[in-house]
Amino acid sequence: MGEWDFDLEAFEAGLDDTLARGREAFQGQYAAEINALSGLSREEIDHITPDTTGLEIYDQLITVVKESSRVNLQQAQLKKEIMKLGEVGIQIAKKVPSLATLFE
Repeated sequence: MGEWDFDLEAFEAGLDDTLARGREAFQGQYAAEINALSGLSREEIDHITPDTTGLEIYDQLITVVKESSRVNLQQAQLKKEIMKLGEVGIQIAKKVPSLATLFE
């Protein structure tokens, strides 16, 4: 394979797996939270931290909530996973009322 060649079949299989996991996440117990997080604006994220760290943590938070939804993770464990993202992750999560209750 050349420098720019890649295994299209492997790519498509991986993509199919990712899409299936995404569907499962949106059917899980945190589907509403995923939608609410996805609806946050750039300004809301920048209000917490104006550098690109906020966007990176925001992306990680969405991934954590999606995967938690997909596997139906208990709320206590979801809280622990969000806490691993640090204060920025917690502050972003608190923008979603149902996630904010985890930190009360």
